Amino acid sequence: MKSAVTALSLSLLLAGAAHAERVGAVDTVFKLIGPDHKVVVDAYDDPKVQGVSCYVSRAVTGGVSGALGLAEDKAEAAIACRQVGPIRIAQPLPRQEEVFSERQSILFKRLRVVRMVDSKRNTLVYLSYSDKLIEGSPQNAVAAVSVDAASPIPLKP
Repeated sequence: MKSAVTALSLSLLLAGAAHAERVGAVDTVFKLIGPDHKVVVDAYDDPKVQGVSCYVSRAVTGGVSGALGLAEDKAEAAIACRQVGPIRIAQPLPRQEEVFSERQSILFKRLRVVRMVDSKRNTLVYLSYSDKLIEGSPQNAVAAVSVDAASPIPLKP
């Protein structure tokens, strides 16, 4: 019974989370032991906006610590979001909401992507940044996807 409750809780937690799809990677530093340092590009589909995908590139630390999941990846990331199909928004969106989050170190560092709605311009704005429990990074990147003016973005009150 306990495992069924745990499985249900985990599936509910993951239901709203966006999952990355690896588009590709390039090696940046050769490591004799363990995987090389890389720059990876992952695609994320916005879980609440059908037809919008974001591509995030970021550094991934290799070596022994990277292979064991103990390395802390750099805070730098770039983002490009594009309309990849007809845009459909099933329910009103909050003005600002975290849509993607991924661990960059074993404990405290995360890469985050926040969607903001610019109502005046009918545009979805995506901000990527890295944070830590104690001190975040000011390094960030932004991308915007314009929505057809004939389809105003519905907002939560």
